[in-house]
This record gives sequence, C-alpha cells and structure tokens, in this order.
Amino acid sequence: MKALSGWITAALLSLASSAHAAEPAALATQLLDRLDAGQYAAAEADFSPQMKAAVPAEKLKSVWESLPAQMGPAGPRGSAVTSEADGFRIVVIPLHYANGGLQARIVLDQDDKVAGFLVQPAAAAPAPPPAADASVIEQDFSVPASGSASAPLPGTLTLPKGKGPFPAIVLVHGSGPQDRDETIGPNRPFLDIARGLAAQGIAVLRYEKRSHARPQDFKGSFSVDDETTNDAVAAVSALAGNANIDPRHVYLLGHSQGGLLAGRIAKAANGKLAGLVLLAAPARPILDLLAEQNRYMLGLDGTISAEDQAQLTALDAAIANVRGNPEARLMDVPGRFWQQLEAVDPIADARDSTLPVLVLQGGRDFQVIDTDWQLWNKGLQGERYRFRHYPALNHLGIAGEGKGSLEEYARPGHVDPALISDIALWIKAQR
Repeated sequence: MKALSGWITAALLSLASSAHAAEPAALATQLLDRLDAGQYAAAEADFSPQMKAAVPAEKLKSVWESLPAQMGPAGPRGSAVTSEADGFRIVVIPLHYANGGLQARIVLDQDDKVAGFLVQPAAAAPAPPPAADASVIEQDFSVPASGSASAPLPGTLTLPKGKGPFPAIVLVHGSGPQDRDETIGPNRPFLDIARGLAAQGIAVLRYEKRSHARPQDFKGSFSVDDETTNDAVAAVSALAGNANIDPRHVYLLGHSQGGLLAGRIAKAANGKLAGLVLLAAPARPILDLLAEQNRYMLGLDGTISAEDQAQLTALDAAIANVRGNPEARLMDVPGRFWQQLEAVDPIADARDSTLPVLVLQGGRDFQVIDTDWQLWNKGLQGERYRFRHYPALNHLGIAGEGKGSLEEYARPGHVDPALISDIALWIKAQR
C-alpha cells in the first residue's frame, strides 16, 4: 500500500482519565505486536470507546501499513520509555525503518485501554551549541504567554558576535506541532536559518510552537490565533524590547502555514514589524492543498489503485465534513479551526500589511507548488515585493533531485546557503 500523507502526518486521538493496573510497556508492546501481525480488529479491541469511534480497524490498518511505504522495511524496535502526565501513562517506543526512525506514542487510561496513539518522527537529539570560534552566540529566550495561553514558550535567540543593536527576525512554523528548530527527521531548517543569518549580522528568534510545547492545551476547540498568531505577535513584541535588537528593524519569516498567516500576524503586531519573508507559503486554502498532496503522493508510482482512490474519496468526504461542520474533526483538529484557516486570504493580508515582502519558493516543493508561486507573483505587484525561486529546493529549502517525496525528509540536509544569503541581503537593503 502506498502512503497516505497529509498536512499533519499522524493519528492523534482523544484522552480519558486515569489510575493504573497492568505494566504500560507490556500493553503498548502488545498493541504494536498486533499491528505488525495484521491483527487490526484485536488491536481495536484494546482501544477506549472514543478511540474505537475515531480510529476503527480499517483506518488503523491504513495508517500502519502506510509506514513501510514511506520509510522502507521495518527493523527491530527500540526500548520503551514510560512516563506520566495529567494522570495518564504514556509509552514511547522507537520504530526503526530502513529509511529513518519514527516513534510510537501510546497513551493508556485507567482501564488499561489505549486512549491515544500517535506515530511521529523520532525525537531529535538536542542541537549542538555553536562552536567556540563561531561568529554567533545563542541565548535562552522566553516568549511571554499571550491571548488565552497560560504559559510562556521556551525559545532561542541567536545573535551575531559583536556590538548591537542588530536587525532581527522571528521564525514562525509550518502546520502541526513543531519544535524551535522545525525538526523533520534529521533536518533542522530553522536552526540552519538562525545560525546562517546570525553569521551575516542578523539576530534570529526561534521558539517552541505552542501545540508542541503544550499539547494539553489543544484537546478541545481552539483557533488559529491560539495555535500560531498570538504567540508570533508576543515573540515580535518581546524581541523588539530586547536591548540587543534594533526595534525599527524586526522582521518575520513565516514558513508554509506560518507564511500563509504572516500578513495576519503583521496586522496584529501593530506596527512592530518592518517586513515579511514568506518561505514556501500557500496562497490557496489549506484543505485544497491537503487533498492535492495526498493525490500526488499516492500517484508517485504513476498509478492510482482502487484502494488508493478509496482513501482519497474518504479524505474528500472528511474535508467536506469539516468545511460544513465546525464540530467535526479532521486529523484530530476541529472543523472550526479549519474553517477559520480557510477564511484567511494570505495575499490580501500581505498587501494590506503595507510592509515590504520577500517571497521564496522551491521548485521541487510538492506541498506548496507552482500554482501558489504564480498566485503570489500575480497578487503582489509593485516595488515593495521581491521574489526568489530555487529550482532544486524542496519544501524545507533543502536541495535535491527528482520528484519530491516524504522519503526525502528522512535524508539529512541543510537549508541552501544561497536562500539564507538572499534573506540577509534583503533585510540589509531595508535599512
């Protein structure tokens, strides 16, 4: 079976309440053993009622059997690590495949039932600090809580060595839970951009996305502002108030969904931004891109089988459902969120910001494609807009060859230095 990819690649389901009985690692291992054996009905029998409703055996089969198609043949699993949070037992088991690593995160309730199941990229080791002789330094930086948020977010400020104040830029993540480096497999595009720009005299703030740092805050209904906008505005404001930073020259780089929301963030920032950088930014509704991405991935071998088409038809139905019902959920994200995100007009928002804008696009990006690039070029015309296209780059700004695919994200690479230099030159030109 070919992989069914999505804007967010995971199956994250609801949680319940707790106290315990059986050994959690043994229960989690039993679940994975049943999945490996193709015993999907037996695996479903271990689910809580909410899980059974959200992920019946058929859907579980589709998700599990898609993994080798994306990652290559499975190898031995790693050792289970067990923890507790909010009374739940959480077991994380590394999954080794020929083309990279994933991890299974299994949440158990008080009845020893599986109340949450997520397959996600393996957690990356912390990035090594800059070398002692590097031209940059890094400091911890806290992004204050904003809006309805109850806690600040941890971040990192990367500074050029020397005397400031420096121009600076805030990095805003793409969709889904993301760490401060926007880690995807062995790749850390935000780390590359931060250190690359700081080496050219520009300070960079990157921070943990709230849905990554505080997933417990996203169990019910939430808005795009709760997930992204409010924290980005708080980051801009806090950075502008830092003694090392020139407050007249604070910029924002939005990657993917972060680029789609950049104009919205600029409006909420109340004049604190000096310009926007849009990297691989969608110009169309996110749910249109979600359907498009899945059709692309399922058709990479040149065919769409009957089973593939059934998956696409089911996805189309789920998209139609969340578009019409704010209480429906897609990938465990409420319809109200999707509807709000689809109401965003990124091109109009960028124009209305009245800020200079730099638009960057990779030619091998299969998530945000040439259609979006052409819409940005058509929609933003005038002296305050600049465009850079990189034929060899993928959605992460990393060079490669051939058709883009999910497997490419599992191979180590670095953001293209030319792209980073273009951002630095554009920021310096604004001064």
